[in-house]
Amino acid sequence: MHTPTARPTKGHPDRIAEAWGELVATARRTVADGLVVGTSGNVSCRIKDLILVTPTGVPYDRLGPGDTTAVGLDGGQVIGHLRPTSELPLHLAVYRATAATAVVHTHAPHATAVSTLVPELPPVHYMAAALGGPVRVAPYALYGTEELAANMLEALHDRTGCLLQNHGTLAYGDSLDQALDRTAQLEWMCRVWLAARAVPGHTPSLLSDAQLDEARDKLGGYGQRG
Repeated sequence: MHTPTARPTKGHPDRIAEAWGELVATARRTVADGLVVGTSGNVSCRIKDLILVTPTGVPYDRLGPGDTTAVGLDGGQVIGHLRPTSELPLHLAVYRATAATAVVHTHAPHATAVSTLVPELPPVHYMAAALGGPVRVAPYALYGTEELAANMLEALHDRTGCLLQNHGTLAYGDSLDQALDRTAQLEWMCRVWLAARAVPGHTPSLLSDAQLDEARDKLGGYGQRG
């Protein structure tokens, strides 16, 4: 097996170690929160031109400081002896196309179920506005391929999260916490829609574009100041 040659990086070693710890903690939360099973799903974060990413096929509870895995924006491995996630094209596509500093990809069960039913998650809740609007479903393509990455980018246009048909979810943000929160919100909205549409004789009410725009404006001022 070819071992990638380490290349110098501009990232500060202490910052890389801290970011790796945060990344592993986030990956473990995806398991604890029921968003992934086993080694499915993957997490990454960006420090300048360095992308830290979970390795392929390794249970998150086994990852430690010595397992730091990182690539450059060209996909070439910079740090580590473990191979990066097989979904690396998804992560690199997001970082090349957006200002994201964190990406979370999961196989969340309710979101995956919705991805098999509709081309877009119906806007059953105003939190869709937090992701930029109604969440689209990227057409199916084999995992780990550039085709899937291209489909995902189209679904992500003006959005910070999307569904991957017969596959799962992807969300990004300015931090690992934000990317994970958006993932959790997306899974929750999918669960709500599935529950509502399952009631015999009733059709879920949906929010209009104007209502979502109003919610988006209000959410912009949500939370504590300073």
